[in-house]
Amino acid sequence: MSAVEGPRPAAPSTAYLDELRAQTERRRAAFVPVESPFEGADEQDVALVRSAAQSLRDDVVGLARVIHAHPEEAFREHRAAAEIADLLARHGVPATVGSHGLATAVRAGLTAQGPDAGGPDTAAGPTVAILAEYDALPGIGHACGHNVIAAAGVGAFLALRRAVAEGLALPGRVLLLGTPAEEGNSGKEILARAGFFDGVDAALMVHPFGYDVIDHPFLGRRRLQVTYHGVAAHASASPFMGRNALDAVALNYQAVGFLRQHIPPTDRVHGIVVDGGERPSVVPERAALEYYVRSAHAPTLRDLSQRLEDIAHGVALATGTTVEVTWDPVPFSLPLRTNTPLAERWAQHQAAQGRTALAGGIVPEILAASTDFGNVSQRLPGIHPMIAVSEPDVALHTREFAQAAGGPAGDRAAVDGAVGLALTALDYLADPRLREAVRQDFEDGGGIVDVPGYFD
Repeated sequence: MSAVEGPRPAAPSTAYLDELRAQTERRRAAFVPVESPFEGADEQDVALVRSAAQSLRDDVVGLARVIHAHPEEAFREHRAAAEIADLLARHGVPATVGSHGLATAVRAGLTAQGPDAGGPDTAAGPTVAILAEYDALPGIGHACGHNVIAAAGVGAFLALRRAVAEGLALPGRVLLLGTPAEEGNSGKEILARAGFFDGVDAALMVHPFGYDVIDHPFLGRRRLQVTYHGVAAHASASPFMGRNALDAVALNYQAVGFLRQHIPPTDRVHGIVVDGGERPSVVPERAALEYYVRSAHAPTLRDLSQRLEDIAHGVALATGTTVEVTWDPVPFSLPLRTNTPLAERWAQHQAAQGRTALAGGIVPEILAASTDFGNVSQRLPGIHPMIAVSEPDVALHTREFAQAAGGPAGDRAAVDGAVGLALTALDYLADPRLREAVRQDFEDGGGIVDVPGYFD
């Protein structure tokens, strides 16, 4: 018999997104551009670096395009890492490909004496890291725009390298750190636990979006695997002899659904059934779910985690099954902490590029995902501003966003991002008052967090 096609799924209404967009436009109309109270670097040095970044436009755009054209998923970004290393080599910069346990991590360093391969820090003065991401998503390529992130980070580093060659007295050290496997695998946390960020005083990166924003929320995220074990039985002849693991999964999924009414609007729980049994005639003796659990604050993520674990054990008791609860098969991500003094410097440099970087809260904060840069920002001061590459109604992780990231708007964002990262890094190294404010802002936000032990 041929399959009969039923009604198609109803298209979701855009009314809510339309209202969010209208709210954003009203707030943006009244927005006063962000200013920085700090001087930053000398104007002549700023002009030198800005000119160097603009002169590298073809290299920056070329890198963004080639990474976009050859998407590679987490831990397999061999071509992207090689393209970055080759571009650095053409500019006289040695790079280390493969570092701290990840074959596709990239490191390079720069001081007033010139470039190095990003090894142990022997330079006097502070160290700032510029980060690059370059992994893609399965099936839809660079639908998060990591090709733009990579090109902006590498372009910023090369702009500073060219400026040093032209006479810039770099007052410290700059590292270019290529960090693989952001999408769902927390590559930065794997690297951090191996010492990748040791000796770094501040970290900078930029992420594509539908708006220019200096401080947009990124939620903490954990993965939860719940596996129920029951007793198999003939589902028709002797179902009373079984203990149904699939019933436990169904009850768990319902209980989590009921929980959603009683969690903050900044929390998220979303999951799938990964095992539901073998065949209808056998009471399933094993069934399993997997959830992503997210929250805007580390303490509330801990609380939400405990509630999910209580549900898992309560359902096992109710269904006569046993349960295995496994947290974080890959490292978790904590919420992002934005360093305000650094973000203000970024906004000032983006204004000179013709971009108005909005403050946090202008774009609705309910439109939030997660990033492993959150873990970096819990260890040391950092910024993760958003840069517009698409229209506001184009969502991340869609084919439409991938197309934008690989087009002219993505090219411009990579160049503007390179300028902003390079100049913000230079400001941090050159301005002691700014560095003190960066440190104080970080301490006021909670200081250094023991990330690996946070949920112990």
